[in-house]
Amino acid sequence: MSALLGDGWAPPLIAALAAVLVAIVGGVATVTDDWYRALRKPSWKPPDWAFGPVWTVIFALTATGGVLAWNADPSPTARGALIAVYGVNGVLNMAWSVIFFRMRRPDLALAEVVLLWLSIVALVFVGGRASPAAAFLNLPYLAWVSVATFLNLRIVQLNPRLRTA
Repeated sequence: MSALLGDGWAPPLIAALAAVLVAIVGGVATVTDDWYRALRKPSWKPPDWAFGPVWTVIFALTATGGVLAWNADPSPTARGALIAVYGVNGVLNMAWSVIFFRMRRPDLALAEVVLLWLSIVALVFVGGRASPAAAFLNLPYLAWVSVATFLNLRIVQLNPRLRTA
């Protein structure tokens, strides 16, 4: 796999393209329509305008962490693990938006976000084995999804009719 990706410009380009793909799919799936606006939300919810800039920074940091980890350990085993955890994380990241906003199932999204959170922990550990900086760069992602998990939980609690919708 490392022969395919190389160690020059390819890893940053692939990481950037993957981050953009995940961001686009998540952004398209996120619809703040009448259904979303009608949900009861906690007073501490960040303002809607903050999500785009925060996610942009997180995607940039996460992609950078992936490239740092990739370049720090050229072993096929380490790189295979890195690709696996980033791939799973990207799928889970996109899936949450689809489940919450498109399927309108905050209850199922709550179960899914736990898996997303665990996948970020895996990013921290797998990337951190190769590069401590890679682990550090994923900590804002872990923090943000921790907040999102509690926000998702409160939305489920404040909107009990959605649990069986």
